[in-house]
Formats: sequence, structure tokens, C-alpha cells
Amino acid sequence: MIDATAIVHPDAILESNVTIGPYSIIGENVSIGADSVIGSHVVINGPTKIGPNNKIFHFCSIGEDPQDKKYIKEKNSTLEIGAGNTIREYVSINRGTNDGGGKTIIGDNNWIMAYVHVAHDCVVGNDAVFANNVTLAGHVIIDDFVILGGFTGVHQFCRVGRYSFSAISSVIVKDVPPYVLVSGNSAKPSGLNREGLKRHGFDSETINILRKAYKAIYRDGLILKDALNVLSDLATESDKVEVMRAFIASSQRGIVR
Repeated sequence: MIDATAIVHPDAILESNVTIGPYSIIGENVSIGADSVIGSHVVINGPTKIGPNNKIFHFCSIGEDPQDKKYIKEKNSTLEIGAGNTIREYVSINRGTNDGGGKTIIGDNNWIMAYVHVAHDCVVGNDAVFANNVTLAGHVIIDDFVILGGFTGVHQFCRVGRYSFSAISSVIVKDVPPYVLVSGNSAKPSGLNREGLKRHGFDSETINILRKAYKAIYRDGLILKDALNVLSDLATESDKVEVMRAFIASSQRGIVR
């Protein structure tokens, strides 16, 4: 299952049924889970742990040194990738740094399209979709079920909440609350991600309650403190609103508004 032209470090760990394509390089302190497929001309450096059932396409750079001038070959610079991810051509994912806890993390079942860059110390949840040329700066947090449109850029230390959506070429410089659709440079709220919520099984009653929450934050002219009070009341009707309220209340960078 390992092409004759591939180079695999003797200390690398390959579990059962791993495929390594032509001219790929698997470095020291790399482990790859069962049934994963690594395409041709892929470079994976460690320390990197990749779970089972991942498919990494040609010409990817996985687990390379972080693009951070403060990085000085730190021993706790690692990358962890979960299970069931699809990582398309020319994707680059860097390891973490001391300042970010030493770890970049990719969860499970993510769809990461061509030319995406995930910088050091990012944390990506599960079931996210990154369209072509999405770029995450360092220390970005992407929650579950996020969709980022092509050429979206996310500023360092931003957080993007679950079930949110960015339009093509969005530039995100503040936190994006859960369930919200954003667009533009710099990104501004463009409504509730209703279509995405429907596709993920949110019923009409829950969506209507979330629309009230969105209106309180963005349409009623309230200061954020008063809008959060409204969300506290609405949270008694749906725990999904509490997710939104807690996200906004804990934001360190401020939210798109």
C-alpha cells in the first residue's frame, strides 16, 4: 500500500490499510490511522497524529512548522487531525506554537477544499466545509457545521460559531455568532442562516425563535447588553438561543455587527 517512490520515516506509525501515493514523504513522529489514503507528492511532518479514514489529496503540506517568527523549534508543536476528513489538493495545515498551547486541531468529517490554509493553533470542530482558498490565520476557532465560502479570510484570534455561513470573499475580523450568515469586507451580518438550519433539521419553531434573537442583536437598535437580556428570555423557549447568548457573552474580540 506504500508506493515504491514514497519516503516513510522508520519511526512513523502507519495503521492497517493505509495507502501512501507516489513521491509522498512521511516524516518522523507521524502517525496515520487505519484506512487513510495519502495521495502523491504529499509531505507530512511531525509531531502529527492523523486518525482513521482520512483522505488527503495530492500536493498537500500537513504538519509543517508554523508561520510564526516567534517559533523556535518548540518541542510541543503538534498537529492532531481526527477521523473521516477529506483534504483536497494543495491544502496546508501548520502545527501549533507555545503561545497557542502548542497544538493545531482538526476534528472529524470536515470537507476542506483545494488551496485552503489552516495556520498554527487553529481549532476546527466537526462537519465543517471550507471552500477553495479559505484562509485561517493563527489561533482561529471554527465550531461545528460551519461553512466558509471560497476565498474567505479569517483574522487571527477570531471565533466562528456553529451553523454559521460566510459568503464568497468574506473577510472576517470579529467573532461570528452561531447561526448567522455574513458577507463582505469587512464581514457584516446578512441574516440568519435559515437554509443551512433547515438542512440540518432545525424545525420552523426553533428557526422562528432564532430569528427573534437575531432581530434583537441586529435590527432593534439595542446595545449589546440589552440584546443579551432579550436572548436570556428567549433561551427559555429554546436551548439553541442559549448557545448564541453564551457565545456572544464570552466573546473576547467582539462580534460582527
